[in-house]
Amino acid sequence: MKSGFLFSLLLSFLILISDSEAQYHYQGLMNYLESRMVAMEERIALWHEQNNRYTADLKKFRQQASDLLEKLGKDHSKLRLDLEGAGARVDRVEREMDYIETKNPPKPCVKAADKMVEQEAVVKEKKKKEEFFELSVCMDLVSSIRAMKILKRVGSPKGIWTKDARTAKVYIFNGTSEDTLYEFNSREELSTSTGLSKGKQITLPSVWNGTGHAVYDGFLYYVSERSELQVVKYDLKNGSVTDSAVLPVEAQTPVYSLNPETTVDLIADEEGLWALYPAGNTINLAKMDPETLDIEQMWDTSCPRNNAEAAFMVCGTVYVVYNTRPSSRSRIQCVYDVADMVTNDEAPLLYFPRRYGAHSSLKYNPAERQLYAWDDGYQILYRLALKKKLWAIAPLPEE
Repeated sequence: MKSGFLFSLLLSFLILISDSEAQYHYQGLMNYLESRMVAMEERIALWHEQNNRYTADLKKFRQQASDLLEKLGKDHSKLRLDLEGAGARVDRVEREMDYIETKNPPKPCVKAADKMVEQEAVVKEKKKKEEFFELSVCMDLVSSIRAMKILKRVGSPKGIWTKDARTAKVYIFNGTSEDTLYEFNSREELSTSTGLSKGKQITLPSVWNGTGHAVYDGFLYYVSERSELQVVKYDLKNGSVTDSAVLPVEAQTPVYSLNPETTVDLIADEEGLWALYPAGNTINLAKMDPETLDIEQMWDTSCPRNNAEAAFMVCGTVYVVYNTRPSSRSRIQCVYDVADMVTNDEAPLLYFPRRYGAHSSLKYNPAERQLYAWDDGYQILYRLALKKKLWAIAPLPEE
């Protein structure tokens, strides 16, 4: 009996000890959880503080960006107005310059032999002195392309429009392989014409090929590819062929890689009639007698055919124009002077104004100092600024 009581007392004591240890561990756990909660609350408070600061900085940055964008918008509007005003002033100046140059056209560089056509017979000494005119007067070099004027859009993407320097007549070659061209009495008549309706149709005895034809001193010089590559001289006044010549040129090789239809480019300038033709990977130049079509002299220009689209001549200097495929901005990248007065390194790299596509032809008019360009069916005029070449041949002493 006594032993049972002791056992119960011992069991109660152990249970009491166990409850105390459990309570102690429970209290420790609660203290730990409370400390972690305090730490989390501190971190949340820090996060709120940082978030508020970042939000304030973001609002400040947004306000600054908004103010800056507003200021940029005002500056952009002001700049746009200034550019529009400058464009209007440039257009007005160009119109005034066109009017002044129309009233007072510049005297073209002409050969003495051409000049004598309009004069009576002169004494032998005077004639000898004027023969030097051919060597000394035409000393011009293209320094810049001053202005572009779009006259009209008519015809195919490729073609030619050109003007005889001695008359006001304008000629349209629509396409790259036809037998009919159109003659207009003036640029004004062409600009007011509905299509080509006002033009006089001229049907040639053979098909012309490419875009390398020239009108010079009342005659049309065009390229015809029959069994052989021929240059045909056609009298525009009488409507008859006066001469023809076979050119020793490969008919399947284009002179400009970007205009594969053109194998020979006939060019007229102050010095006479010229022909550009392919020779391997470069372009060669030949001086032609406009009366007999004989080749008088030939030069290797070293200008590459690759990426060339057209060329023109001023005062015996060839300017080859290059582009890319697809078309970008045309540029004069190769220059060759037959008198060796200008080297390719000395000539400036000139860019044409941005336009529609690529030039299929460029024809220079020495009386107007303008280029007649055909660009994706648009008839465009480029006004050239000229300067004197680096040195000139001194005149011979009078006898």
